[in-house]
Amino acid sequence: MKTYGSKEELIGAIQKSYEKYDQEFNGIPEKLKNQSAEGVDRTPSENLSYQIGWTILLLEWERAEAAGRKAVTPAEGFKWNRLGDLYQEFYRKYGSLSIKQQRTKLRENIRILCDWIESLSEQELFEPHQREWADSATSKAVWPVYKFIHVNTVAPFTNFRTKIRKWKKEIL
Repeated sequence: MKTYGSKEELIGAIQKSYEKYDQEFNGIPEKLKNQSAEGVDRTPSENLSYQIGWTILLLEWERAEAAGRKAVTPAEGFKWNRLGDLYQEFYRKYGSLSIKQQRTKLRENIRILCDWIESLSEQELFEPHQREWADSATSKAVWPVYKFIHVNTVAPFTNFRTKIRKWKKEIL
């Protein structure tokens, strides 16, 4: 797991990995967005829907806590040990959007996420026990906020790029 020395470094990593990820969708025709490929676990639309869903959840957890409400992690009606059901919800909720709309939505989510990170102090971002939602999301591990952000942005943007490339090699 990557560690960061500053919030600027984290924001830079998010933006760089997101831009590379987003570019992989250039040239994917709308009519093929739901086409499955052998050995690839998500279609292009599902891939984008997954990322949209997780970035929204991160922001929702923060908004709930800021409003004095208890954030439900991972999401209302879903458990950490049943994330496949949550992913299906993401696909259902965002999969009807065109690839262009999905990319626009994800770009906006990343902008909002980076603005939020910029608003946090280094302590809030990198030290544990700064958010109740971060403490309650894991039963044994103690994760600072940045780790949730990394695991739901930089890591999948990086890992999913290879899946998109494999999909394109199979389908295009």
